[in-house]
Amino acid sequence: MSTSKKTVWENYRFSIILIVSIAIGSIIGLIFGERAVVLKPFGDIFLNLMFTAVTPLVFITIASAVGSMVNMKRLGKILGNMLLVFVITGLFAAILIIIVVKVYPPAEGVNLQVEAAGELEKLSFGDQVVSAITVNDFSKILSRSNMLPLIVFSILFGYCVSAVGGEDNIVAKALDALSKVMMKFISVIMLYAPIGLGAYFASLIGEFGPQLLGAYARAMVVYYPLCVLYFFVFFALYTYYSGGMEAVKSFFKNIVEPSVTSIATQSSIATLPTNLRAAQRIGVPKDIREIILPIGATAHMDGTVLSSILKISFLFGIFGQEFAGMGTYLTAIGLSILGGVVMSGVPGGGLIGEMLIVNMYGFPPEAFPIIATIGFLVDPPATWLNATGDTVASMMVTRIIEGKDWMTKKLTSDEEIL
Repeated sequence: MSTSKKTVWENYRFSIILIVSIAIGSIIGLIFGERAVVLKPFGDIFLNLMFTAVTPLVFITIASAVGSMVNMKRLGKILGNMLLVFVITGLFAAILIIIVVKVYPPAEGVNLQVEAAGELEKLSFGDQVVSAITVNDFSKILSRSNMLPLIVFSILFGYCVSAVGGEDNIVAKALDALSKVMMKFISVIMLYAPIGLGAYFASLIGEFGPQLLGAYARAMVVYYPLCVLYFFVFFALYTYYSGGMEAVKSFFKNIVEPSVTSIATQSSIATLPTNLRAAQRIGVPKDIREIILPIGATAHMDGTVLSSILKISFLFGIFGQEFAGMGTYLTAIGLSILGGVVMSGVPGGGLIGEMLIVNMYGFPPEAFPIIATIGFLVDPPATWLNATGDTVASMMVTRIIEGKDWMTKKLTSDEEIL
């Protein structure tokens, strides 16, 4: 019993410390009011460290991950259908959360007048796409204000590294070594996060009052029930498509262990072993589950898609902007799917995805700790959907490749069931 409690504490420790520090900072802000603004420089130090680290971190980690891939041609049909399923389920999640936040805006009634917040630049959809993914000078790639072009450049660079030798290439080895350095660098910065975010929230609450805390409660009222709905309704529909009611029953029967593991560890990677066992028991073929589940652990994130658009709409409301317009919706959908597919595989990817949101829409730096806090609050249910959704995706791909009656074929009958 004591071992179990220790394990839960170890898994949740950093999130608990962060939330407690933010709560303490908020209490200080409520007690001391505007005098708490004196703590803001301690928060600025954390923000500046993160902002200076984000550009090299994104380039090195993404280029390293892509550059070390050497067997991209293997089972191309599985990979192609996997990508299709990842994008389609991500689109459904994005459309669902857009509808929900339009009906029930998470930051309704809250308007923070932050200095230099500025008005969001109005661009046509075509101009938004061009400016979102490209820049006209290499020096601009090095700015955190152009994060999406940096990601595109990193992916292309990594592909070229892979194309000329992959893991055996000296550049790939150097990128891998630098990636480990950046992981350590971020972990060192994050040691300061409880102080930095606590101080920042003391300043924010002291300046803007309890209305900000009320907005967080409203956002959680939106997100938590939505995650439960998505799990029981959308996953049921996806698995029904995979193999009818038998597939639905088998999924919910075998997904309990991965569900508990994902919530306890808040990690899709840590949930991978239980997901593999669940997929085997459901009947997903070995080659399909052993390709899709490991990739899905870092690249299939329906929970992240839901939380990303929640954060975007939250910031629009906080800063008095209307979350409306087809261009805004499409950009938010693209950004949320990108956050789920690309940034999930990057150390500190959640925080980087939040920086990406802030920079993409031109919000002031003060917006970052505001939505970073949402990230910590929504992480358990988001990870739950991210991890269990991988098993759902493997079932959908099996249906596409093996046919709708794949469950009756007993594709795992010659295996020892774990």
